[in-house]
Amino acid sequence: MTHHSSEPDTETRAAASGAESELSPEARLSRLESQVATLAGAVRALAHGLENVPAEDTPPEEAAKGARLAHELLLSQGL
Repeated sequence: MTHHSSEPDTETRAAASGAESELSPEARLSRLESQVATLAGAVRALAHGLENVPAEDTPPEEAAKGARLAHELLLSQGL
């Protein structure tokens, strides 16, 4: 079984840190804003998938769909 960590590996973090230090403050702010927007979208997808879970008439696939969409959003932005 493959274990997927939620944390980037050491090489990925080091590369990102090096690339980040080469960016201008404006570029870093723009990148941060984009990451926050992506995280907000992921949280919305999770919330939407979970909002009706306690109800008996809501299929459990809705929660899985929300989680899958959130995960795909994060992966698409390298988060």
